Amino acid sequence: MTRLTVTQPLLPPLEEFIPYLQRIWDSRILTNGGPLHQELEAALCTYLGVAHLSLFTNATTALMVAVQVLDLDGEVITTPFSFVAGAHALRQRNLEPVFVDVEPCTLNIDPHLIEAAITPRTSAIMAVHCYGNPCAIDAIQAVADRHRLKVLYDAAHAFGVRMQGRSILHAGALSVLSLHATKVFNTFEGGAIIAPDAATKARIDQLKNFAMKNETTIEEIGLNGKMSEVHAAFGLLQLRYVDDAIARRAAVARRYREALRDVPGIECLPDGAQDAPNHSYFPVRVRSPYPLTRDGLYEMLKSQEILARRYFYPLITDFAAYRDLPSADPCHLPVAVEAAREILCLPIYPALTDDEVSRVIDAVVQPLHRVPHRGEHASPC
Repeated sequence: MTRLTVTQPLLPPLEEFIPYLQRIWDSRILTNGGPLHQELEAALCTYLGVAHLSLFTNATTALMVAVQVLDLDGEVITTPFSFVAGAHALRQRNLEPVFVDVEPCTLNIDPHLIEAAITPRTSAIMAVHCYGNPCAIDAIQAVADRHRLKVLYDAAHAFGVRMQGRSILHAGALSVLSLHATKVFNTFEGGAIIAPDAATKARIDQLKNFAMKNETTIEEIGLNGKMSEVHAAFGLLQLRYVDDAIARRAAVARRYREALRDVPGIECLPDGAQDAPNHSYFPVRVRSPYPLTRDGLYEMLKSQEILARRYFYPLITDFAAYRDLPSADPCHLPVAVEAAREILCLPIYPALTDDEVSRVIDAVVQPLHRVPHRGEHASPC
């Protein structure tokens, strides 16, 4: 039986990658902003509809540089329902993440709760476009403007997502993309920062190259975040196929929504406010009266070689590195706690066949016919 994973990297034909490798061999340039790196930055700006983009070796490094560029201090308000990289980037810069709860439908940070968490030490809001669904951008910016805060967007899942005809990567002071192998568009490993102007991009590019101003001048602390030519070459090849990949993801998502619409206790998350989604994940809530808990369904699918993912579980606030923060108390985060207990992401990727989608659907429906009803969860508080 073929193992189905929650996602799978898009791999174009190998023979099409060879000419890009030949260009690298011919140029003998492997890194340090080589010709393919520059070509990919320009191509991504065109594709995404942005003016300034800096490529990185990964999104975590990009987040660290973004925090440094914004010159943040004190506290940063953020979400507990995300991957831990964003919180790590804050702690690496000696900032304190302050966690607030998420909206029930989008699972993005709840803008109505941000204001109450602001203190004299607050310098910014770091929001996450969860599963690629846009945050309440206007509401978040309104809060930030009232309190003179900066807004940083972790847009790891949001490649190509547009709202009102415009890329959501324009929101906030900076946005950070992930180009990791699990994402809609990947460069094996990679990340990017979208900047508002050429001067900001120049500083970002300097910081990702050890903060070297020139051969003899370093005025601040930088790091090595440069994307290699091999990674950039793969990104250029990926761009040929990304529209087809997103279209196939959309077809898989439609099949799931149609088939699971009337399954008691299985709730597909609603589509977000975007007019061009990328279908990066397919999350469902597992609730009563479905006969299994979320973890029960997760284990049952795993026994059938279907590797769904409890994404995001545990919450960032459940990890030992964060649970002692005052804002990490689960009683302050009831929606996020519930989501972490109920959300399961089903397999979705371009190579997933119609028969394999049917196999996932059949496995989800199967317990309705043979498992006794289970009770409700107790409150975490």
